[in-house]
Amino acid sequence: MTDDDRTVPPADASTDAAAPGADPVPEEVSYEGQFYPARPARLRPRARLRDRLWQRKAKQPGSPTGDNPDYVSWLVDESMLADATTFARQFAGQGSMWQNPYAAPDPRAAIDKAAVWFTAYPISMITKAGGTFLGTLGDEDLWSAFESIGITAIHTGPVKRAGGITGWETTPSVDGHFDRISTQFDDMFGTEDEFRAMCEVAAAHNGLVIDDIVPGHTGKGADFRLAEMKVGDYPGIYHMVEIPKDDWGLLPVVPKGRDSVNLDEAAERRLTDAGYIVGEMQRVIFFEPGVKETNWSTTAAVLGPDGEEHRWVYLHYFKEGQPSLNWLDPTFAGMRLVIGDALHSLGDLGSGALRLDANGFLGVEKNATGGPAWSEGHPLSEAANQLIASMVRKVGGFTFQELNLTIDDIKNTAERGADLSYDFVNRPAYHHAMATGDTEFLRLTMRTAQAMGVDTVSLVHALQNHDEMTYELVHFATLHAAEPFTFRRKEILGADLAVLIRAELTERLAGESGPYNALFTTNGIASTTASIIAASLGFDDLSALTAENIEAIKRAHLLLAMYNAWQPGVFALSGWDLVGALPLERKQVAALIADGDTRWIHRGAYDLLGFQPDATESTSKMPKAPALYGSLAEQLADESSFASQLRAILAARARHGLATAQQLDIPAVSNKGMLVMVHRLAESDQVTVLNFANTTVSGSVRSDHLRPGSTVIDMITSAPVGEVDDLHSLYVVLQPHEGRSLLVVPPVD
Repeated sequence: MTDDDRTVPPADASTDAAAPGADPVPEEVSYEGQFYPARPARLRPRARLRDRLWQRKAKQPGSPTGDNPDYVSWLVDESMLADATTFARQFAGQGSMWQNPYAAPDPRAAIDKAAVWFTAYPISMITKAGGTFLGTLGDEDLWSAFESIGITAIHTGPVKRAGGITGWETTPSVDGHFDRISTQFDDMFGTEDEFRAMCEVAAAHNGLVIDDIVPGHTGKGADFRLAEMKVGDYPGIYHMVEIPKDDWGLLPVVPKGRDSVNLDEAAERRLTDAGYIVGEMQRVIFFEPGVKETNWSTTAAVLGPDGEEHRWVYLHYFKEGQPSLNWLDPTFAGMRLVIGDALHSLGDLGSGALRLDANGFLGVEKNATGGPAWSEGHPLSEAANQLIASMVRKVGGFTFQELNLTIDDIKNTAERGADLSYDFVNRPAYHHAMATGDTEFLRLTMRTAQAMGVDTVSLVHALQNHDEMTYELVHFATLHAAEPFTFRRKEILGADLAVLIRAELTERLAGESGPYNALFTTNGIASTTASIIAASLGFDDLSALTAENIEAIKRAHLLLAMYNAWQPGVFALSGWDLVGALPLERKQVAALIADGDTRWIHRGAYDLLGFQPDATESTSKMPKAPALYGSLAEQLADESSFASQLRAILAARARHGLATAQQLDIPAVSNKGMLVMVHRLAESDQVTVLNFANTTVSGSVRSDHLRPGSTVIDMITSAPVGEVDDLHSLYVVLQPHEGRSLLVVPPVD
């Protein structure tokens, strides 16, 4: 049998390269493949394109309780754990599972596949008339616009069913569809066939699709309801502990009409002292008095098929409707659920990569000294992330993580976990630079990450996403709280530095300076990129913006795009960035922000291609956000528009391979508004010079990595602009919020 014979599937086999019996699709040989030829080439996953998911059992008549076998059977059919078992069996014992290297993260291989990402948010996208979110994302005209700009991947965001199940009925999502309850797609977003078609259109335009899995939690769907009933392995999915009836007195009363209630600190201590739970965590994310005071909640009494009533205490790092998964239960049910979900996205649907959401909170351990439980930076999180990421690489995909933890944690997880990490360290720092016109804190964070061994190429550098402008500054506020840092010519402890930066961001971007922005608990500021810039520029009334004001916002917005794009790593931006969206008025989303989740003000609907110019809301009823730049169709016809200038920025980046370069230096600057980054390209060096100040600045750019006599060329115009002098420096003049990307070509010896 020849090699060709071995890779040709039978006529009735799947066409998925990552699925059983598939033919491999080799990519060009990498450095790794050249020097380790025994390793198989990477494969590109393709959708199996099966006819349909198996038929679901219809809702049955009868009581939705544990003593009704039909109800329990229906829940099992709806559960993600049952689906995961079915998906996993399709891959077991197949030779295709051994065709890809998987042990170590490979950020450059991931970036070679997709270097510029569009991050969508399903409920905020205005679709084609009568179309769905997924159908619109698969639109040929939209992908032609993306390809023209330089966008090579879309991250769909969460599109599968989310929220909960109560009785026979589903309940809405409590966290923007990040509380997944099913492997099926939510009807409001589209179908599996539309997802597969979108993947095919993306591939035709040299792009790929990035899907989501959530290794940290689910919603209160069928899996959680079966766990409450103590059915099979389902309790093993979650961090949940059954409380015997004799100790129900330790639990608070669950109000009528509720299925659970959050524990206050006193109840948390009682249960900890009784040996049921590990107790207090290192922090309470989304803390809200009277709503979420601890990370633990208790269920009401639930009747199980065994005829007994059960009450449980369960962990949720996030909201009460997001029970946390247990990665070290003897059944390994949580692990099985997550891996099956990943295989479905990659092997069956055709996505090429996955975002790991909430993956930094996969381990929890009691503190032997009586302090808060160990719940962040736990080795179990690192082990679980390695397992997930390795499985994804094993079937030909890659992963990225959104891990808002310390630089130490990002470094540790990057060694064996996800291929790429979201840049939560420098994101608040560049917002601080914009707000203050001073890059010192940004230079501090970048140098700290570099000194600790975090390679810039392994990071996803992003503009706006669905979350708030995060300013928790976890690195400084927690693990390095007592460590001294030098800032503004003085020594300051990490904890105090975090407090200072948060205060300055709050003062300049919210309150009287930016009344249209809003604080989001203790996490950050709900805002769009455009509204952060507007507050930084002193525009306190968005309804009174002039054409000159809008031009100033656009110029600063492009500067932030240059910062994120003109350095190694992935560059990501959103629909809100592309149209220049502004926040909604609070009254427009009053019901959504009633529980304190102010992020809804920056999630307004946007229309990328002018699909429905007269629409006032998305299909999901999100009000349309005011937009400064217009649709992509309009912008790409105007060379001075945001999208057209972004196209030139990304073209220069792609032309010179900046995305996979090596960052050498973040040198000192002669003006506090300047930021300089020096990078090593394949045959030359590159210098990014940015002015975060709203005034003209000038000064020398000096780095020992710059070779005297080198010719300096503007990468946008391709025109020579100077030469590196004998002091390893070059002189630049920058207008307000101007950026330059300079190619430094060494002299011929």
